[in-house]
Amino acid sequence: MRKLLIGLRTSIKLIALLAVSSIIILAIVLSIYKPIYAVTFNGEMYGYTDSKAEFQTKILNFMENGTEDNVAFVQIDGMPEYSLCFLKRGVETNDDEMYDKITSTGKTYYKFYAIAVDGEEKLYVSNFDDANSIVNQLKEKDSKNANKLSILEKYQDTKQDFTAVEVAVENLYEKKITEEIKSNMGRVTRAGNGGTTYKPISIAFQKPISATITSRFGSRWGTTHKGLDFGAPAGSAIHAAAEGTVTFSGWNSGGYGYLVIISHGNGVQTYYGHCSALLCNVGDYVYAGDTIAKVGNTGDSQGNHLHFEIRVNDVAYNPEYYL
Repeated sequence: MRKLLIGLRTSIKLIALLAVSSIIILAIVLSIYKPIYAVTFNGEMYGYTDSKAEFQTKILNFMENGTEDNVAFVQIDGMPEYSLCFLKRGVETNDDEMYDKITSTGKTYYKFYAIAVDGEEKLYVSNFDDANSIVNQLKEKDSKNANKLSILEKYQDTKQDFTAVEVAVENLYEKKITEEIKSNMGRVTRAGNGGTTYKPISIAFQKPISATITSRFGSRWGTTHKGLDFGAPAGSAIHAAAEGTVTFSGWNSGGYGYLVIISHGNGVQTYYGHCSALLCNVGDYVYAGDTIAKVGNTGDSQGNHLHFEIRVNDVAYNPEYYL
């Protein structure tokens, strides 16, 4: 029994000695070397990181949120691989460099919403609340296309230009032709000072600019405003509302400033006033949507905007009935 105890005590001393020796050796090793993770991506050595968990979390957060607005997710083919190793303490980590290289391979997908009319996408907004507000406002305004509106959730790898709610409502609104207007079709109702309210025109006009109407057709300041004013920043593109021939492109001394007039046949003309630059010449044949001028503040104007008119045999009609 005594021999057993002596042997056990010797073994314990030996184990303790080995443990102390191991600790001393480990301390010496750690004073010279440090544990570090080697990072490889798609088979290529990228560098070193002290914390596998922190680096991986950073990559996953980027894939989930990206760095821009309206990001749905970022697709990265492959994930970093980590190998624990011991290197001399002089070796430096390069987390930021590796992060930039790995994330640069990602493909970003964006989430947003389209407003469609009868299935055709017309414009885009960044969130569902804006899309829902646009649809509800158009229904409240009893827009002609209210029952054809839909909201589409979109995921794409390209960004879209988003439209503000008030601009979207203005652009999508379609005025209903009431029974009273239908009964007046074919005859002219005078609005004063040469202006009129409605006359059927067999031309499909489109809006000359994507902007908010700031002044409508009708009585204004004791006279009749013969068109629509669209407020827009200086230099914004102005488009032909329908195809036709440019009959005037220059300075108008009657208050329009720089003015373009397009003839669409059968006495129908469109006017584009207060321009800052003219991009067409007399005799040019233009098509609907062609850029013909830029928004300005020339002539009798109080701010940057487009003054737009529709005339038939030199009589002005309310453009809202035809756009």
